[in-house]
Amino acid sequence: MKIIYICFLVILITSCSGTKRAIESVPDKTKEVEITTEKPDKVATTEPKSVNEIKDNNTAAEVTTEEDTKELNKKQGDSISDNVSLKQDISKSEGYLHDLFDSLLQKHVSSDGKVSYKGFKNSHKELLDYIDVLTMLYPELSKLSREDKLAYWINAYNSLTIDLILRNYPLKSIKDIKDPWDQRLWKFGDKWLNLNDIEHKILRKMNEPRIHFAIVCASESCPKLLNEAFTADNLELQLTSVTKVFLSDTSKNEISEDNIKLSKIFKWFAKDFKNNGSLIDFLNQYTEVTISNKAKKSFKDYDWSLNN
Repeated sequence: MKIIYICFLVILITSCSGTKRAIESVPDKTKEVEITTEKPDKVATTEPKSVNEIKDNNTAAEVTTEEDTKELNKKQGDSISDNVSLKQDISKSEGYLHDLFDSLLQKHVSSDGKVSYKGFKNSHKELLDYIDVLTMLYPELSKLSREDKLAYWINAYNSLTIDLILRNYPLKSIKDIKDPWDQRLWKFGDKWLNLNDIEHKILRKMNEPRIHFAIVCASESCPKLLNEAFTADNLELQLTSVTKVFLSDTSKNEISEDNIKLSKIFKWFAKDFKNNGSLIDFLNQYTEVTISNKAKKSFKDYDWSLNN
């Protein structure tokens, strides 16, 4: 069934965009790939009609003009209709897309966020199929809502992180991989992206600090990997839930009214949590304890061992 979904998505996206994109081989880790564009086929032209073929009376000319106008209006109407249908098809295909990732997460991630990388290894082809469709949907991403884009990039980050681990498995920590967040292994449009690109150049610029509890770096001190895919329809509930779960996990944060010992995530990305007030203001939205503005603050050590 998943393969049918994938075939459907490939056909749908190709037909909507009018562009056929091939899956390209992975380049060197840091080498940018030069993109070449195929020269379009020569446009066929037709010879103009001879003078004898053109009717020489004003009535006929007026009728032709009116018909041309009607035809033009019809084409414009069809174009608008096609554009609406395109957006609907994209949204529909994105739903199928996240269903594929959702099934993999439910199969290989426990409710407490433990990841079976051995299980994922057996499903690596399915994960790569999902990533392939992700990259094929990318050219149409601008047509989607902010919520769709957030869900897309959160799922992209998490699926690519799993792929990175599987490429190097077995291992004890993501830090056993050389420059794990800087490896350009995945092509989106005409660019080879790495995990840092997605986190810092895309997700953090969307002004949603809760993304830090949704994207997972495959480590024990990271937030728990949610065992379901993020979707636009459920995004607000999902982001609120993962934030509350992370803050209530005493292995990652210890919170009381007058003393808070926080994950280093709040130190590394301090600016992101102060867009609409102080860090304490942000925390108080998602904790059961009301933290004092004068609370003593410190940070916990970060455990980079694999989250399996």
